[in-house]
Formats: sequence, structure tokens, C-alpha cells
Amino acid sequence: MKGNGWILFVSRRFSRVDRHGRSAVTTFLASLGICFGVMTLITVLSVMNGFQMSFIDSIMEVSSYHVRVSGLLESDETRFLDFCKKNPEIASATPFFEAQSLVVGRLEKQSAAIVRALPKDVFENDAGFAREMRLWSGKLDISAPNSVILGENLARRLGVRVGSTVNLFALSGGADVDLISSERLLTVSGIFRTGYADINAAYSFVSIETGENYFGSSSERIWGIKLPNTEDDKKVVSQILAAFPHCKAESWKHFNRSFFGALRVEKNMLMILVFLIFVVVAVNIFSGMRRMVFEKREEISVLSAFGGTRSRIQTIFVAQGFLVGSIGAIPGVALGLLLCVRMQDVFRIIQKVAYGAQLFSVSLVNPSAAILVSENPMFSVYASIPPRVFPQEVLLVAIFGIFSSLIASYAASRGILNMRVAEVMRDE
Repeated sequence: MKGNGWILFVSRRFSRVDRHGRSAVTTFLASLGICFGVMTLITVLSVMNGFQMSFIDSIMEVSSYHVRVSGLLESDETRFLDFCKKNPEIASATPFFEAQSLVVGRLEKQSAAIVRALPKDVFENDAGFAREMRLWSGKLDISAPNSVILGENLARRLGVRVGSTVNLFALSGGADVDLISSERLLTVSGIFRTGYADINAAYSFVSIETGENYFGSSSERIWGIKLPNTEDDKKVVSQILAAFPHCKAESWKHFNRSFFGALRVEKNMLMILVFLIFVVVAVNIFSGMRRMVFEKREEISVLSAFGGTRSRIQTIFVAQGFLVGSIGAIPGVALGLLLCVRMQDVFRIIQKVAYGAQLFSVSLVNPSAAILVSENPMFSVYASIPPRVFPQEVLLVAIFGIFSSLIASYAASRGILNMRVAEVMRDE
């Protein structure tokens, strides 16, 4: 037999004949398994990307910056600022001081916090900082003397609200700063919230002038640099060190390497666990194809007798495996993307179902305690974080779903190469 058109023709004929019976059920279940595997993996990865990128954006825009520069001489600061303004790969450069403090709030409630002193116009000059600092109460303004904005969880621990007074009771600083003092009083002008709970629980911001008054003259000035493209960090660090060799420049990848490394391990482990779905599906496809090869031994013998090589006959079953994988992967991608778009509604449904199940079980065991059952607020928090879909991950998942089917079909159809056509023709 010449040409390859007959391979697709025979593959289609096999598919039509096998629409009923055990082989059809096996094929349907295999496609359904790939569909659910692709859908689950896309949804899980997108939701995890949403959570992780929410953390990463808040950390990079609010706490760590893309590049941190320290050790600059005071005489070089003007030249450094001009360097940043003229460099097209730098979006903004913000000077700040930082100190650790034990903050005392209302009714002597205490909490450890990081106090960072920023320029008054930071919200106008740093678009990423302004975007991630979401207003919770009051106003995000540190221009007034001795004013402070607190993270939501920090304000709750201190029992304060807008207009309340807090005291930086213990404060790290230079030799000219008292470690403990009850006179460092600040007025809360606003309460903010970011996408990362640790920032909400530990960070507070004051103006540069307030920081200079309380942190001491020996406090180190640090410059936080934002980049239009975060992947240019190494290049910008090299440029800064070349122009100012005596300073220290640290990129966000190095500054947050432990945290980002943990996120990477978590994501990789989750991908491995979900990919096991495809392993189970591949085993199912392998079993179904082995049965199909055995059932089609007469047809295989006839095709071989008419001149079909064994490798081309094997391609018929590989093509069927590709069809099974495609039928499962394409709807799986569509369903996964649909779930990502409607993930907010999904979390709300889960919240209602979990509440109903808990209320039903408590009502059966202890009806008087049913009034204490309430909806879990964490589902509302999850629903507020939108999933982030990366096209390259979606494509990789779809290809892997189809590829697993191809590998299983190829392995199952290798038995064709060991089949003796003469013996089959004689026996049948």
C-alpha cells in the first residue's frame, strides 16, 4: 500500500465500528478522564497563580521593591537620582528609612511592627505602591506631621482605628535614639490592606520627616527601585554597581529567594500530584488499546496481506490515541478556562454548600448549637482573588494530556510487531 491516506481512512472506520460495546466505553472513559484532568490542572494552576501572584505583587511593590540599593554616600545621592531618571529601564526610585518597633495601641495592646519612612509624594511617584496599597479606612496620607498608616491586621491587634493614637514604645535605631520611650506618639490617618497578610499584620508607614525625628541620624537610607520589566533586575543591578561601585544593590530574586523558592516547590509538587491523573488515564488507554489490537487481529492480518507495513498499521492505533486525547483535551481546556472566569461564583457555591452541610450535621447532633453556625469568611477572601491564566501553562497541560494518550497507544500497539500474520490467517 502506497501513501498514508488509507491510515486515516481505516482509523475512522475502526472508530465508527467501535461506537458500541466494551471498547466504546473504554474510549469514552479515557477521553472523559483526560477532559477532567486537563480541566482540573488548568483550574488549580490558575487559582494558585492568582494567590501566589497576589503575594508576589504585594511583596515586590510594597515591601521589597524590584531592586534595593544601600550604602550610597550622601554626596552621590543627587547623581544617583539623576542616573535613575535618565535610565529607561528604571520606572521610579524611592528613598526610605526602616526600623523595627514594639507599637502600643488602645488599652495597652501591643504588637511588633516594621515602621518605614517614605516620601510624602510616594503615592504619586510610585504607581505600583499606590496600586497594591488598597484603602481600608481613612485616607492613605502621611503628609501630616506624626501621622501613620497601619496595616489592617496590625490595626486590629492594636485595637485602633482612624484618629487613634499609637506609641512607638520600643524602637530600633542609632545610638542617639532611646530604645524605650512613651513620647513617640503617632496619629492613625489611614488603614490599608494588601494581597499579602504578613504585610497587613506587620507594616506601618510614616513620612521621611517623621522618620528622621524618631529613627536617629545614623539610620541608613535605602533606595527602592521599581522596573517596568522585573526580569531586567540583573541588568539594572550591573549598571548601578558599574556607576556606583561602593554601594550595595540587591535584586528582588535574591532578597526574597527563600519565600519564592518555597512557592516554587509548592507549585511543582501540586503539578506532580495532579499529573498523576494523566498517569491513571494513560493506563486505562493502554488497557483499552491492547484489547482493541487483540480484537482487530483479523483486520490487521488482512491489511498486512495487502502490503501494509507493521509500522504503518501501528500508526492507525496511534492516530486513534491522538483522537482520544484531543476529544478529551479540547473540552477540558474550555471547561478549565470557564471555571477560571467564574471562580468567584464557584467559591460562593462552595461556601453555601459547606455552610449547609455543617448546619445540617450540627442540627442533627446538637440542635441548640445550630444558631452558632456561620458561613466561613475565608471563602469570600478566596473569591476576591482572581485566578491568573498563563497561556503557556494552558498549552503545556493540553499537550501533556494528548501526549499521554499517544504514548499509551504507542506502547499498547507494539504488540502488532510481534504478531505473525500467517498464524492469524490460518487460525481464523
